[in-house]
Amino acid sequence: MKTQIFTSVVASVLLAGAAIAQDTSAPPSFGSVNLSAGFTPDPYNVTLTSGGQLRASNISSSCRGWIANAPDYSVYYQAGNMFDLTIGSVSSSDTTLVVNGPYGNWYCDDDSGEGLNPSLTFNNPQSGRYDIWVGSYSEGDYAQATLSVSELGMAGGQPSQGNMGGIDWSLQSNFGSASLRGGFTPDPYRVNIISGGSYRADSVRTGCRGWVSAAPDFELSFTAGSLPLILSAASSSDTTILVNDPNGNWHCDDDGGNAGLNPALTFNNAQSGTYDIWIGSYSQGDNAQATLSISELYSE
Repeated sequence: MKTQIFTSVVASVLLAGAAIAQDTSAPPSFGSVNLSAGFTPDPYNVTLTSGGQLRASNISSSCRGWIANAPDYSVYYQAGNMFDLTIGSVSSSDTTLVVNGPYGNWYCDDDSGEGLNPSLTFNNPQSGRYDIWVGSYSEGDYAQATLSVSELGMAGGQPSQGNMGGIDWSLQSNFGSASLRGGFTPDPYRVNIISGGSYRADSVRTGCRGWVSAAPDFELSFTAGSLPLILSAASSSDTTILVNDPNGNWHCDDDGGNAGLNPALTFNNAQSGTYDIWIGSYSQGDNAQATLSISELYSE
């Protein structure tokens, strides 16, 4: 557990009474949630759109990017005695972060997460409402982003220094789950995710490529039929795939898909059970938009 707030947080705290344009009383654009210490899944993820028409520097000269008037999301947090609270976002675009804390203080960050992702960690966090804006560094860049809230340091695309875990199929999947049976429709079944993470895929099997998150990106519960099961990804970036099958075996691919640098894995004699799936980024820090495809007919 850390004992000091990140410098990026300390440097950007303002007086609660500062004159600004952002409206903390406005309803958050993408919703809110109540979380208590020890919450699961961790990280808690929300998909939203970054950016806005107001300069974050109106709050403080240390704040970066363009944000909306209303908060993007609000977290009502009940603190415990053991956890720091990390708020961050992951996007293929360059995003920033602005948070108004329970006591009305402002916090900002640009690139403290992995790559160009922002992240703020609150040591000894207070209970109350955290209003959150995910900004875009460039004016007019409205990008898809995943806002993450974590007590394990897993928000913002990288683990905290105190998190010594690794790739773990038992963790809650980042982008959901599905139960499919042989002959499912529509085929392919597609899921939008953000690739990449802070862990080397070759840490679980020699020869695997890319960087993945600790938790699976998607969990598939599959009842096999007579056809193969094909798992693939499509992205404008160079992505990889890592899968833990129902028997606990690891499988991976880099460029085996039908186009470009897309990965694909084919299970010709697919077993029924759980397939935990990671979509990795070949390059560290490249968190890209990607589409996971699940099919019995073809790969992306």
